[in-house]
Amino acid sequence: MKQLDMTNVKEAGDFTRPEAGAYVCIITKVEDVPAKEYLKVTYDIAQGEFKGYYSEMRRNHSDWLWAGAYTKSYKPTAQPMFKRFCSAVSKSNGNYVFDAGVVNSDEKTLVGKLIGLVFQEEEYYGNDGNLKTRLIVNKEFPIDQIDKQKTPKVKEVEGKHDTENRAAADGFASVSDDAPEELPFDFG
Repeated sequence: MKQLDMTNVKEAGDFTRPEAGAYVCIITKVEDVPAKEYLKVTYDIAQGEFKGYYSEMRRNHSDWLWAGAYTKSYKPTAQPMFKRFCSAVSKSNGNYVFDAGVVNSDEKTLVGKLIGLVFQEEEYYGNDGNLKTRLIVNKEFPIDQIDKQKTPKVKEVEGKHDTENRAAADGFASVSDDAPEELPFDFG
């Protein structure tokens, strides 16, 4: 093994991540995708034990492009939810207004603004086929209403106990115990 100078290396500790629940966050970047009618909103936790968590994750894991980011569609069918986003940002930042229209539709002005976000655990199948969980944004709220937010239940993978749905999720079907032992084709 090659020699290492570990004098200034901090020893790794236990990895902890935020739990599902309500957090005061800060918007760190916004990108408009007009062809698909959504904003890609990048955020970080602004207060408490996990302050700066997502910025640190992106700094240490450059391939985690969606760490602390989500999309807000402004298509006609999604405009009620987009209006909730606009209201949450506006009410969380004093005299600031973002209404995506008459007063302020410049998405770049969202950077540096506070917003309340409720995180929810979501199940998914990883590339290794194992069931995992991640945090997703469930909804936005004005930061003065943080104590009124409820932690949502885990968003489970649909049909995770159903063999057919599981096969669709990972590309492999389970073999039943009564399957023939010989394969119907020959590799020889």
